[in-house]
Amino acid sequence: MIQMARKGAVVTSVSLALCLAAAACSSSSSSSTSTSTSTSASASSSSPSSATVSISISSFNRTFSAMTALKALTAAGKGNVAAILPDTVSSARYTEFDAPYLTQALTAAGLSSSQFTVQNAQGSDATELSDAQTAITKGASVLIMDPLDSGVGAQIESYAKQHGVAVIDYDRLTLGGSRQYYVSFNNVLVGTMIGDGFTSCVTAWKVAHPNVLVMKGDPTDNNATLFAQGYLGVLNPLFANKSYTLVGIPAGTWTPSVAESEFQQQYTAHKNINSVLTPNDENAAPIIHYLQTTLHVKPMTFPVTGQDATLVGLQNILAGYQCGTVYKPIDLEAQAAVALAVFLRAGKTPPASLVNGTTTDSKSSTQVPSVLLKPEWVTTSNMNSTVIADGTIKASQLCVGAYAADCKAAGIS
Repeated sequence: MIQMARKGAVVTSVSLALCLAAAACSSSSSSSTSTSTSTSASASSSSPSSATVSISISSFNRTFSAMTALKALTAAGKGNVAAILPDTVSSARYTEFDAPYLTQALTAAGLSSSQFTVQNAQGSDATELSDAQTAITKGASVLIMDPLDSGVGAQIESYAKQHGVAVIDYDRLTLGGSRQYYVSFNNVLVGTMIGDGFTSCVTAWKVAHPNVLVMKGDPTDNNATLFAQGYLGVLNPLFANKSYTLVGIPAGTWTPSVAESEFQQQYTAHKNINSVLTPNDENAAPIIHYLQTTLHVKPMTFPVTGQDATLVGLQNILAGYQCGTVYKPIDLEAQAAVALAVFLRAGKTPPASLVNGTTTDSKSSTQVPSVLLKPEWVTTSNMNSTVIADGTIKASQLCVGAYAADCKAAGIS
């Protein structure tokens, strides 16, 4: 996926050298989702035998080579690592990318198959809580947990705290939780990219009077709130000055079939809708199918947005039915989470070269030390140099059937 050395993909440049010791390094950033501008971090070793590890946020790349630098620290650690993912419905990413990348990162860091698990809660709060409790009973000392919602997330983190187990919030922040660290992307920036991509598309596709339906993710997901903060920051001034017309904002969901129903209900009531901001590819897909098969909308006339750079999203972009998608290099996110887990498992403080920012838990009014990665907006113009080049989606998967000609036109091979 995106190599952090590539222009536009580095969140922060920092020193790769760091000696682990009792002296802790921390981010100086304090905004709701902010990135440290520190350029280096170091700590002196408490003894000649202390492990020395070179790791930073810029170390991660698609080869997973940075993980091998953690093996000595892994050998010094105790307990297992349990990664728990939320579902298989809200995004295909959890099975297509997160699970295999977490497994690859954990293995590359030197953990044996008996020292870690990667599970999926299949959309059930009860299952996610049970998976966490079982993992702790079986000896997990660190949890990497993507909560279905903050309610179950807080329960898991309370239980983990009672049992002396560290928790890393993965991708979603648990509001009111007690995790030690958070790993994700700058999610306000994700939303801003969706909003900017939408407005660029409106112009490129020559939508003279945009009547916009603004859709959201599940209101119980803090990421959905941050995404909306970003894209509404772009769109609200346009609604205010009458350049665009806001038709409606449904309640929000991460279930594609519900998103389609929300759209159909709004369109039935407001036939003037001629564009829709959708927060991810999975929600966009059934809406685009409805536009094609029921409304017989022509390509490049009805802007729709997305996120996650899924196969269906990329194909909809090629076909001219989706403006673009936010590409989040999940292999880097998985490596960052595993790096944190290895430090915590060894009882060490992760370096500031890795923990590059903070995120506000708005419920507890606390600043959560965070690893914040940078996303990228993908269209036909840069699809080949990003998603395809990084191996996230293979050209052989993408360029099939009717999409073969579209790929050729976009220079994808």
